[in-house]
Amino acid sequence: MAAIQEYKCPRCGGAIAFDSAAQKMKCPYCDTKFDMETLASYDSELKNDQKDDMRWKTASGAEWQEGEEGRLHSYVCKSCGGEIACDENTAAASCPFCGNPVVMMGQFSGELKPDYVIPFKLDKKVAKEALRKHYEGKRLLPKVFKDENHIDEIKGVYVPFWLFDASADVNMRYEATKVRRWSDSKYEYTETRFFAVSRSGSLGFEKIPVDGSTKMPDDLMDSLEPFDFSKAVKFQTAYLAGYLADKYDVDSKKSAKRANARIRKSAQEAFDATVKGYTTVTKENGSIQLKNRKVEYALFPVWLLNTTWNGQNYLFAMNGQTGKMVGDLPVDKAAYKKWLFGLTGVIGGALYAILALLWLL
Repeated sequence: MAAIQEYKCPRCGGAIAFDSAAQKMKCPYCDTKFDMETLASYDSELKNDQKDDMRWKTASGAEWQEGEEGRLHSYVCKSCGGEIACDENTAAASCPFCGNPVVMMGQFSGELKPDYVIPFKLDKKVAKEALRKHYEGKRLLPKVFKDENHIDEIKGVYVPFWLFDASADVNMRYEATKVRRWSDSKYEYTETRFFAVSRSGSLGFEKIPVDGSTKMPDDLMDSLEPFDFSKAVKFQTAYLAGYLADKYDVDSKKSAKRANARIRKSAQEAFDATVKGYTTVTKENGSIQLKNRKVEYALFPVWLLNTTWNGQNYLFAMNGQTGKMVGDLPVDKAAYKKWLFGLTGVIGGALYAILALLWLL
């Protein structure tokens, strides 16, 4: 018995069948209709799609020089398990991640030597001032938090980042419309024209950063971007003097998933932005094939500030190169309820005014 071929809707993925009334293939889920020629072209494109080339080339080939590792020491936190490295003259009394005491473990031993480092440009004084400004304009911030707040710990930490180079081959299809309206003394007219729009091409991506530490919240590190990589230099242990360095505990292979997701999203947005001049645009289908080329290892500068209020620890981070400050703040519940009540009142008043106007009309 011959196998029965099942066609999938290019728009929603549902199974489609021939509609005798329309004399076209129709999707029962999204009601989209396709003629056979269009389906044949979709099928041809899908057959030509290729899988991602996931063979990463690790660019880092440098080895620790004799005595270089011996100048580094390792600390471990009893509470969160975080392990950090610093030079022999740096004292670490508490964990920069959770604020609890740390214990020296002895000589540092690293798996990979960083390829690059972006040196700290801004000092501790700037970080303290940036936190103060971070409080400004926050209407829902408890006043007592701002007045009584003090910084428990502030540490300069080099955070491990994987830097991915990749290219993306993109093919996209869109359904677009152009709508024109006009009227005469008797009628109003609407003309809708439909267009099949195709886009294809390749994009190159360099130095896509993904932090390699589970102790650093991903959203916090993403929010600190961008870092200016043009200011990066070849790694030397001398840059760690007076600072801490977080050891990566997520390798490049595991980090590649996040890098690929960022690349796919950026490529999609770049191609979507080229479809202009239409009234409506709907993406029908498409493919993005990634070709991974290279991954490198770098340390980026971050100031970590820990503060405690009402028994809860708050972690703030500042980009040690640009001064960008990020971090969550507590919310004054009473002020929030007052603000929400006021907002509800404004919306309710606006709705009442609209309904009254409609009633009069």
